[in-house]
Amino acid sequence: MNGLPITLDLQPRIDAALAALRTGQGAQALSDHAFSNLYLFREAHAYRFLPGEWPGVAGRTYDGATHFMPLFDIGTAPLPVLDALIETHGCLYPVAEHQTQVLPAGRFVWSANEDDADYLYAAESFRDYAGRALAKKRNLVRQFLAHHVPEAVPFGPAVEAAAREVLAGWMVQKGKGAGEADEHACLEAIAHAGRFGLEGFVYFVQSQPVAFVLAQALEPGVFAIRFAKGLDSHVGIYPFMFQHFCRSFARPVLWLNFEQDMGNPGFRRSKRSYAPQALLAKWRVSKVG
Repeated sequence: MNGLPITLDLQPRIDAALAALRTGQGAQALSDHAFSNLYLFREAHAYRFLPGEWPGVAGRTYDGATHFMPLFDIGTAPLPVLDALIETHGCLYPVAEHQTQVLPAGRFVWSANEDDADYLYAAESFRDYAGRALAKKRNLVRQFLAHHVPEAVPFGPAVEAAAREVLAGWMVQKGKGAGEADEHACLEAIAHAGRFGLEGFVYFVQSQPVAFVLAQALEPGVFAIRFAKGLDSHVGIYPFMFQHFCRSFARPVLWLNFEQDMGNPGFRRSKRSYAPQALLAKWRVSKVG
């Protein structure tokens, strides 16, 4: 297989390239543009790192399309280079909206699959769940707080075991076997949280861990929610957890990015129930003809 496996040794090089793509994009920064995302889901997408003058990561989308993720601003690359990358790998993906504007329409075509789009929310909407659209979330938080007195502990090595306990309980409640769902990626995220810049909280009720959230700053004030796990036995834990993160995180929280729904109907219903401000398209660029 061409390219190099995605290993932790590659983090400095890949992270620097992806940080350059995110810088200045604010809330429009794509959740995919982070080394942690590539590493944690390297097997699911068969990711391989391709070094060289125009480096990138080759992989396969959830719907089976082969692609090349450029680790450079495509506006700086000669058009024949982009032609060759598309011919070899199928398409360039994910390409942010602003990047498509530098491409000549007569030579390239771009399309987006709604299953890939990131869900973007103004953090303000989580702080009070104001308005009719979020009334159910508001009521769930009230119900949760009426029955429980939660304690939130900032994520760190001291609560890694508690987070793993929550994950194990979540797997049982969801009827998942070992290695199913995103268990492996989540365990690696817990183990490497500090290295990947994952931050958040573990939540306890009567000294028992019941939920955790791990988020990653894409831009100042813009956080991708990488993992959020809560026990269904504690109704309302999810809207409470997101509200608490937006209200109590150590730095200002302006936007939350819930990543894509992968075409999963359950994920789609859940993410849309929080009334997203926008869906951020991730474009697939191919050649005309």
